[in-house]
Amino acid sequence: MELDSMSDINEEKMQNVIEQMKEDNIKFIRLQFVDINGTVKNIVIPFNEEDMEELFNEGMLFDGSSIAGFVGINESDLVLKPDINTYSRLSWRPEESAVCRFICDVWTPEKEPFVGDPRSVLKKSLAKIGKMGLQYNIGPEPEFFIVDIDENGYPMPYDEAGYFDVEPLDKGPDFRRELTLNLEELDFEVEASHHEVAPGQNEIAFKFKDALKTADAVITFKQAIKAIVDNMATFDQMDYRVTFMPKPFFGVNGSGMHCHQSIFKGDKNLFSDPDSDTGLSQDALYFMGGLLKHAPAVTAITNPIVNSYKRLVPGYEAPVYRAYGLKNRSALIRVPAARGKATRIEYRSPDPACNPYLAFAVMLEAGIDGIQNKIDPGDPIEENIYTMTEEEREAKGIKVLPSSLWEAYHSLEEDPLILGALGDHISQKFLELKYQEWDEYRVQVFGYEQRKYLDI
Repeated sequence: MELDSMSDINEEKMQNVIEQMKEDNIKFIRLQFVDINGTVKNIVIPFNEEDMEELFNEGMLFDGSSIAGFVGINESDLVLKPDINTYSRLSWRPEESAVCRFICDVWTPEKEPFVGDPRSVLKKSLAKIGKMGLQYNIGPEPEFFIVDIDENGYPMPYDEAGYFDVEPLDKGPDFRRELTLNLEELDFEVEASHHEVAPGQNEIAFKFKDALKTADAVITFKQAIKAIVDNMATFDQMDYRVTFMPKPFFGVNGSGMHCHQSIFKGDKNLFSDPDSDTGLSQDALYFMGGLLKHAPAVTAITNPIVNSYKRLVPGYEAPVYRAYGLKNRSALIRVPAARGKATRIEYRSPDPACNPYLAFAVMLEAGIDGIQNKIDPGDPIEENIYTMTEEEREAKGIKVLPSSLWEAYHSLEEDPLILGALGDHISQKFLELKYQEWDEYRVQVFGYEQRKYLDI
């Protein structure tokens, strides 16, 4: 994949998209991008057919100085360039004033990719392996909670159902049905939807694609689900909302975003080797070796907030141990049973608070480092690691992930490969934000502390 130029729009494709916008009765256009945290930002402009050619070819100037991780006030001018392949009418907006969106790349006025644009970071990593004839496919599984707000303003789970439950315990089928229909209108290929383990927790799984399309899809998925549930709640006059917070409630499972990954060369899955005992190729093992080696630094990106580490604790099915297993869900990396073209590895620590562009880029760079430097992941671990003693884990060489944001960002500081994948600009801005977040957190006094220590 080559990075775009500012003037590479295919004329025929542009006219086809404009015609589709007219057919969809588009009145407003959202020019969408994300900040360093993965938070969706946009500028809304009215649809004017005469202006579209200039918009697609030249982009739109905007002030980037107030966007997290972008630029200072002394260098604020940036350009949004719509990716014409990301056109989508927003299904949750009314048809009489229809709204579409384009996901944008961020450029400098000098017509260069902006180094602080998370999407460009992923595109750069994909371009590197593209020159090797490789494609990185990834299939994430973002979980989420539907919560209600009580009379005191506190969130509580929408229901008390558990894994794969049905009505009446599961109160989410109508939500998931509506969400699935809307996601399909947005060109998602939804594979399955179900209630997850914790009360109020849900998952809607969609098919994997190449990493850039998938990262775009994760951003769209989160935005769409929040908007659709908000619309349904307004119609029902209930205070329901969706949260992708990794651990919103104590004592129950948190929300992860397990990432299924494979590398293809043409139509050949490089992770597959039907002649090996496990069906895995040596490249698959080396890729896992790279992920395991760089996991502490990767965790800073895939689990980027203080709350992420309330989920990464033993006892709630979240992985904390740096090992891989062929079936073992207590390990950081699991290898699902499917083989052939469906052979893949599942990296289990990420959570849906991450910026998918940055998360996918650092996982890819770590795995490719494993392949290029033949990093041995060791033997698979098939025992329940949670029940092992510390001595047993040490004997098998099983190390742990960072247990706090503080540990994670210090690991990132010490890993030049992952810092290099992010680039100097994003590395510096990301670490500055994490220092600030940790400092804010560490001086807070919580209800737990008050209840435990007030009478000392």
